[in-house]
Amino acid sequence: MATIATTEASKNSARALIDFINKGPSPFHVIDTCKKLLRTAGFSEVCEKKKWQIAKGGKYFVTKNQSCLIAFTVGEKYESGNGFSIIGAHTDSPCLKVKPISKQIKSGYLSVGVECYGGGLWDTWFDRDLTIAGRVFHNKEGAISDSLIHVKRPILKVPNLCIHLARSDRVVNKETHTAPILATELFENALNKESEGAKIKDETKVKEEHHSSFVRLICEEIGCKPEDLLDMELMLADTQPASTGGLHDEFIFAPRLDNLFNTYCAIAALTLSCENESLKDERYIRMINLYDNEEVGSQSAQGAGSMLTENVLRRVCECLESSFEQSIANSFLLSADQAHAIHPNYPGKHEENHKPSLHGGPVVKINSNQRYATTSESSSILRVIAKKCDVPLQKVCVRNDSPCGSTIGPILAAKLGMRTLDIGGPQLSMHSIRETCCTSSVQQSIDLYSNFFIELPKIDEALKLE
Repeated sequence: MATIATTEASKNSARALIDFINKGPSPFHVIDTCKKLLRTAGFSEVCEKKKWQIAKGGKYFVTKNQSCLIAFTVGEKYESGNGFSIIGAHTDSPCLKVKPISKQIKSGYLSVGVECYGGGLWDTWFDRDLTIAGRVFHNKEGAISDSLIHVKRPILKVPNLCIHLARSDRVVNKETHTAPILATELFENALNKESEGAKIKDETKVKEEHHSSFVRLICEEIGCKPEDLLDMELMLADTQPASTGGLHDEFIFAPRLDNLFNTYCAIAALTLSCENESLKDERYIRMINLYDNEEVGSQSAQGAGSMLTENVLRRVCECLESSFEQSIANSFLLSADQAHAIHPNYPGKHEENHKPSLHGGPVVKINSNQRYATTSESSSILRVIAKKCDVPLQKVCVRNDSPCGSTIGPILAAKLGMRTLDIGGPQLSMHSIRETCCTSSVQQSIDLYSNFFIELPKIDEALKLE
């Protein structure tokens, strides 16, 4: 185990994940980064609104809402009815999102109204140096255009209540306690009086809905005029970058590990599996599905609960003159989402015989109430793949007296009738603004996922079920 954790490949993969996370403060930035990685690896973009030309040996990707991406490669030996080898992950994480009308003035402070997106540990957002990231729509030369925005300096803060005024059992009220401060009313007014040029007159609806100084900052960042603003989708993000840590640099301290960890590992595995002309002997279609809105139930056009996956799979089959239903029966989905490692201060929260550890390998998630989609068949297949690439596996099953999270796995398994397994890297502090995982699990996951793509057709060919 020590060898796996300390190899140069392991260190490089951890650094690459950290760089990926730092470039992805919003799902829109994540997909933008993924597109660049795929283009570098020789993938071509196809447009959902246009006709597709898909060929054997080709590498393609399609996006939805700029926050969801599906990428795939077609084996040169693909035949009608052959399967899809799919890894699914998600690009979104719990966060505070700027409300459609965010302008608030409270007790002399300019505050920004926010929505709590997903099931976050909201007290961890207090007293952090926060900024904004997302996308902005605006008029540009008579057409609707959009721009990504990521302000790189701290501009917002959700201040805690001092201990002298707080009860020890204080519960965070998501509506009244989470609004971050932007400025003081006194300072804002003083600056506006000193420089009329810096003051924005309320001429547009957008500026009536948000503080003028907030709008000014956004316009300066994307290079547009305030009167050209149409709408924006902004989320708060921590300005502290992801990094390695611990005495031996064995940990990764980062925001959004759930689930940028598996988003990155999936895209790294797909591109890695295509090296050395491996598609020449490939009989399946290798695919990664990176969805948005998993943290709020996946019920959106860009979520796993939509028709998007089926539509894409059908279109690929049609282009290749393949049987969709037969292909689904031969397909396999890895639902890749992070798992809870054993916590040293709360060991009793784990079931006695299921205590995944950091550096212990990817965690297969099992739940008989179908919160996870793993079956004994899908687990057996992955075990064979893991043995071939020398990646250790762990298993987790929650206590009977504990609630269990869920993933895109059961959603897609039920929707498509496809063999599915839930898996993820072990981590601590899930849904905190700062989460923790281990450096070795990055390379372990990439190795497992890339070998899943390569080995599945061979295993399926040898599979004998009564």
